[in-house]
Amino acid sequence: MHKLIMHIPVVNSILFGILFILMSAFSACSQVPESTNTEIKTNAMTVNKTDDEWRKTLTPMQFNVLRQKGTERPFTGEYDDFFEEGDYYCAACGTLLFHSSAKYNSGCGWPAFFEPSDSTNMLFKRDLSHGMIRTEVMCARCGGHLGHVFDDGPKPTGLRYCINSVSLIFKPSPKEEKHK
Repeated sequence: MHKLIMHIPVVNSILFGILFILMSAFSACSQVPESTNTEIKTNAMTVNKTDDEWRKTLTPMQFNVLRQKGTERPFTGEYDDFFEEGDYYCAACGTLLFHSSAKYNSGCGWPAFFEPSDSTNMLFKRDLSHGMIRTEVMCARCGGHLGHVFDDGPKPTGLRYCINSVSLIFKPSPKEEKHK
C-alpha cells in the first residue's frame, strides 16, 4: 500500500502534463477571425448533387472531407509540403480557391494560405464541433467542406486558411516557352 501511495503524485504529474499539451494543441485550432462572415447563403450554391451523385465523382476520402466534413490526418496531405507555382481549385466542382502566391508553410500539417483568390468563392460558418470554436471554410459553388480559417496567419491578412489537400486540385502555372 505504501508503494502505491508514493506513485500517485507521479501519475498526477503525467496526467497534468498530457492535459496541458492537449489544451495547448486545441487552443491553436480555436481561434476565430473576427472578419469572416459566418452567414451561409445556400441559394448561392449552383452545384447541387445528391450523396449518390457525389460518390460517383469523388474518391472515398474526398467524399468524407468535402461532403461529410471530415479531415485528413496532419502532415499526410499531398499539398502540405508542396510549393509549385499555380492555382488551387475545389476538387468537387472546380471553383478557383487559392493562388500559390498566398501559400506558406505554417507547420500545422495541412496546406495553409493567407488569402483566397476571391473570397466570394467561399462560404464561412461558425463551427462548434469537437469542443472548439472555429470558422469553417466551404466552397461557395458546391458547399464542399475545405477546412477552417484562423487569425494566426502572416501579414498582410493575419489569416491562416488551413485546408485539406483532398479538397483541392492543383493546376500548375503555364510554363513560358523558351525561344531559340
